[in-house]
Amino acid sequence: MELNTLRPALGSTKDRKRIGRGIGSGHGKTATKGHKGQKARSGGSVKPGFEGGQMPLQRRLPKRGFRPLTRTEYVLINLSQLDVFEAGACVDRDAMDAKGLLKKSCLPVKVLANGEIGKALTIKADKFSKAAIDKIKAAGGSVEELCAC
Repeated sequence: MELNTLRPALGSTKDRKRIGRGIGSGHGKTATKGHKGQKARSGGSVKPGFEGGQMPLQRRLPKRGFRPLTRTEYVLINLSQLDVFEAGACVDRDAMDAKGLLKKSCLPVKVLANGEIGKALTIKADKFSKAAIDKIKAAGGSVEELCAC
């Protein structure tokens, strides 16, 4: 075996279509372009998505904008809202729901630092702002984060 005798395996390669090479080739006369029309002309084609002047699909559909699909939505609770609890109470999702603080009880809870807290509370929530943690600990309370979301 020598390099000049190597050939591809039978059936593994295909001859290219030689168009416009006479009637006997089967691709003569119109060179597989059919008769007349825009697509038969030199340089004639339509851009992808062109629908003949009709309003194209990408313009008929509403714009979706940019909103990350992985974004987590929280029920936001301010420290000022937690004043309804007695000092030393354990404030968790059920306690907040019982007091009517949760608008959507299916979403995770995030505690924000708006307002002041004058009582020592044990607060259990899914997430806390850094300022909220500082204020709760300054009031003598404790923080328990339920998940590291």
